[in-house]
Amino acid sequence: MNLSGKVAIITGASSGIGEATAKKLAADGAKVVLAARRAARLNDLKQEIEKAGGSALVVETDVTKSKDVKQLVQRAKEAFGPCNILINNAGIMPLSYMKNVHVDEWLKMVDVNVNGVLHCLAETLPDMVERKSGHIINISSVAGREVMMGSAVYSATKFAVRALSDGLRQELAPKHNIRVTCIEPGAVATELTETITDDELMEDIKGFFENLEFLNSEDIANAIHYAITQPDSVHINELQIRPTSQG
Repeated sequence: MNLSGKVAIITGASSGIGEATAKKLAADGAKVVLAARRAARLNDLKQEIEKAGGSALVVETDVTKSKDVKQLVQRAKEAFGPCNILINNAGIMPLSYMKNVHVDEWLKMVDVNVNGVLHCLAETLPDMVERKSGHIINISSVAGREVMMGSAVYSATKFAVRALSDGLRQELAPKHNIRVTCIEPGAVATELTETITDDELMEDIKGFFENLEFLNSEDIANAIHYAITQPDSVHINELQIRPTSQG
């Protein structure tokens, strides 16, 4: 299957996995809706996609604000039609030791990584259920299965995304023909680590990063593309992708 004419909303599209996925899906014929807070980055991506012959729409969006997400889905529908593919990719990862009490970062992670997903689901699910069609891609993480020191809150948010995906699949796939795929990347070369402000943690994990050969964002985009281009009768529930060097 190719994605000709499919409408794909991608959150966190201004960099990393979101940007790579937008390019990949647009190259296969999808009409991509680019959502993130950095409008300038999104406009540059839109121009790149259109120059290559694809279709893209920019909607500046903060997924923690329900009004922003409502506008995102409405503008996508007005420009391209109802959402066929929702990619919940927006996320942050300011890892820290619990004892260092980075409370604002904890709450921000919950707001972006969990509440942001819920806002997007709330605005897209009713239409998908009505049409009995759609595919939801939730970006969790290997950290949604394994907790390491410093990842307690981040892992909690990604465990939540995995639980949401499992519950959604059970409710939506058999009765409403809506597929749900949870993507669980390992170490990927993105901007996520740039949000870490805990100097003690960064010093302790420096060696861990130095010994890894990171995945590229395109590796995850390829996995997403694989999941959404399967026949309607094939449901890819979960995909975990790690660099070989991560073990």
